Amino acid sequence: MRPLESPSRLPERMRRGLLGMYALAVMDREGPVHGYLISERVAERTDGSWRPGPGAVYPALRKLAERGFARPAARSLGRRREFEITPQGRAMLERLRAQSPWVQRKGWDLVPLWAEVSGIHRTEDFLLLRLRRALDGIDTFLARSPDRTAARAELISEVERELGGYLRRMRHTGERTSSSPRSRSKARFAYAGGAA
Repeated sequence: MRPLESPSRLPERMRRGLLGMYALAVMDREGPVHGYLISERVAERTDGSWRPGPGAVYPALRKLAERGFARPAARSLGRRREFEITPQGRAMLERLRAQSPWVQRKGWDLVPLWAEVSGIHRTEDFLLLRLRRALDGIDTFLARSPDRTAARAELISEVERELGGYLRRMRHTGERTSSSPRSRSKARFAYAGGAA
């Protein structure tokens, strides 16, 4: 199984689009941002595997401004040019979030397509890679927040409930002689709340 490409090797248009959407999310959460802040946030979120430079970040921010999703902020920090989200940018971000399959837990599953684009021809290899990365992300998050004991315990319990529910469903589905994708989908959502 081949590892996925680093984000820095993605086509330029995809990188800028991703950087732009991420910058909007940060602006929405934290207020005005400058390119260096976005670069630092990306590096933090990717555990240092991607640190976009000014030649990637500022064109993405300028593209957001051209489209009316962001504008130069009234304040500035020395030579650093700051951008802030506009009402049009906030509305677009809200539409994007409302349509996100990660939030809705429904919609088309494009995993097989992404696996093929990534050069991983067996969908199950891609799914396991995604699962491992998600678990690694939770592990990293827990390691970074040792002082939040109650929140850590709650997250660990939620992960155990989710994984346990999915494993029970997969075992049960595997025991059936036939199971349509539609019935498997309904079973998956039944376990989303941790029900047994």
